[in-house]
Amino acid sequence: MEPIPETPDLSAYLAADEVIDHDHPLVRETAAQLRAQAPALHDYAKSAFEFVRDTIPHSQDAGDMRVTWRASDVLERRTGICYAKAHALAALLRAEGIPAGLCYQFLGEIHGLVALKLPGHDGWARQDPRGNKPGVDAQFSLTEERLAFVPDAGQGEFDYPALYAATPAPVLECLQRATDRPHLWRTLPTAL
Repeated sequence: MEPIPETPDLSAYLAADEVIDHDHPLVRETAAQLRAQAPALHDYAKSAFEFVRDTIPHSQDAGDMRVTWRASDVLERRTGICYAKAHALAALLRAEGIPAGLCYQFLGEIHGLVALKLPGHDGWARQDPRGNKPGVDAQFSLTEERLAFVPDAGQGEFDYPALYAATPAPVLECLQRATDRPHLWRTLPTAL
């Protein structure tokens, strides 16, 4: 599914804000290190995806009680749930001039993804940096979706069509109010 941008202004998907803080020194440093290893934009995008997916554990999988939400904090603390990891990936992509937005699935609660737009490729390609584990095998792909989860329409699950330039209020407020991961898990949004 290709998400529908909430604005036609591509610069919105390159902007830095409080959450996707790609102007932060740690984000810039991480992006520069990844870019040095992968100078072509496609290779860099894949490298950034794999970096977030593989080197920043999903906090529930790792049993980490900390809650992160700002991209730079995710990179510094090396933990985050799907939303936080999506923020980190979006920041790394935007840091190198790749338009990136946030998109979501409803899977009983809201699950966070990233969509990116690379030159030479039509449309937006959704990516899921959640982190792999048994039964979850998300891969970088511009041609076919290789996400962690596929919504089950029979169970009322679905893809939200919108592509957000900034984190929607229900997601951000949930992350910012959580005192720890168990509290976060009890208060995850069920709608955008």
